[in-house]
Amino acid sequence: MTHVITLNAGSSSLKFGLFKLGVNDPALVCSGLVDRIGMPDAQVEAETADGNHVTDDAPGPIADQAEALERALNMLERHFPEMVVSAVGHRIVHGGAEIDTPQPLTPQMLKALEKFSPFAPLHQPHNISGARAAMERFPDAAQIACFDTAFHRSHPWVNDVFALPREFYDKGVRRYGFHGVSYDYISGHLAETAPLLHAGRVVVAHLGNGASMCAMVNGRSVGSTMGFSALDGLPMGTRCGQLDPGVVLYLMDQEGMSADEIADLLYNKSGLLGLSGMGNDMRVLEQADTRESRQAINYFTFRIRRELGALTAVLGGLDAVVFTGGIGENSRLIRDRVCGDMGWFGIELDPDANADNSRIISTDLSRVCVMVIPTNEELVIARAAADLLHNRGSAAGQPIHNLRA
Repeated sequence: MTHVITLNAGSSSLKFGLFKLGVNDPALVCSGLVDRIGMPDAQVEAETADGNHVTDDAPGPIADQAEALERALNMLERHFPEMVVSAVGHRIVHGGAEIDTPQPLTPQMLKALEKFSPFAPLHQPHNISGARAAMERFPDAAQIACFDTAFHRSHPWVNDVFALPREFYDKGVRRYGFHGVSYDYISGHLAETAPLLHAGRVVVAHLGNGASMCAMVNGRSVGSTMGFSALDGLPMGTRCGQLDPGVVLYLMDQEGMSADEIADLLYNKSGLLGLSGMGNDMRVLEQADTRESRQAINYFTFRIRRELGALTAVLGGLDAVVFTGGIGENSRLIRDRVCGDMGWFGIELDPDANADNSRIISTDLSRVCVMVIPTNEELVIARAAADLLHNRGSAAGQPIHNLRA
């Protein structure tokens, strides 16, 4: 039995998954996280599909992504000695303006993807580093990338462009949108479980430490709150969200801040952390109930409501709202603050269903269906890897199961 490994490399973390391939969807065997890479208290945590904890037998500091991958894979091999890796799937944040589907990864492709690092400086270099480490560890395995920007390549021009001289658009200064792997999963899930809603006008709110919203028609992205970078749109855990560009000019001219200092401020010291002065974890902010934490939550939900109205205008109406991501899936307070008094908008929230984290949290009489759907980016990546193996096998004339049957 062959397996697929999925990798999602961040600046200080590495999410990983092990999937078994069969005749249907890839089946999760184990998923885990390498956290605090580059820090003395780095750790590896994992859990099997049936909820059993998998331990790291060699704790200690982890210097970089290559070492993080080595630790994760060593742990998987110790606990799953039958593992035979046929493919490795990667989440890569930026694929540029042309890539709209998963792509096989080669050294040449990785070299080409490096040019997008200035567009996503906190993500792209680590994604590429993780992919290179996987290629060295599994030289005979197929490698494939799923891009966060790919899902949004169906945007109309007016949702893609800034009002700058056209030469900048031609150079790549445009709205790309992100969290596309998550939105891809939600779109596919709706197609299978609620095809009428999938065919309609849907706004998906991916709310977590990174947060954005996406407007979909017939399962395709037509608008997103994130733009040129992962800074735009909603406020996030440590990122500012929408910002008047004049603020950046002020920081440069009046505060004397360098580009690196401004980047650190906007990416790492703003958002919920900056507003609350105490942290970026929504659970902590909800429990703290201080003036600052309440204000941070109020601003977060205000921006979600504002963007919901804007995206509904883009869609020309609204049939469903889907909450996903760590906050969207788990915070009944945030969902209530966003939807609780929007009867005028066609949304009528069911308080009991919301408190229970039910799949549908709107009432039967609500004109707009409000749903909570846990995202599964790893499954999207595993499916892409399975498809790559299937296509290679078919091209070679080899008998192989239809992995998406």
